[in-house]
Amino acid sequence: MTIPRIVVAAYRPKPGKAEVLLAEVRDHHHLLRSEGLATDRKPVIMRAEDGTIIEIFEWASPAAIDEAHENPRVQAMWARFEGVCDYVPLNTIRESAQPFAGFEPLDLHLAPIIQPDPDHRAE
Repeated sequence: MTIPRIVVAAYRPKPGKAEVLLAEVRDHHHLLRSEGLATDRKPVIMRAEDGTIIEIFEWASPAAIDEAHENPRVQAMWARFEGVCDYVPLNTIRESAQPFAGFEPLDLHLAPIIQPDPDHRAE
């Protein structure tokens, strides 16, 4: 049995790149899902007071995480991410110091999820 992995990622936009980052985040899960790397669990996307975007999503498996690092489409997207944001640890986000951290919810009108062919899922 394959056990999915839920992750929390934090993206701090580079100056003047907040809107481009939001567009990349909007497409992130869709791309991972279309490649069979993420589950169909809807991601939770939110914004911290300092503008950092936080994304919670579910990888299909630990193997899917490894496969993403070899996938050319995912690597191209991550290269675009690196041009518009810095990946930051959660403990650098002020709200994370609170027992019940609160963030602004974002509805990015996520693209529809395409179910990958079962032979191409990373399980």
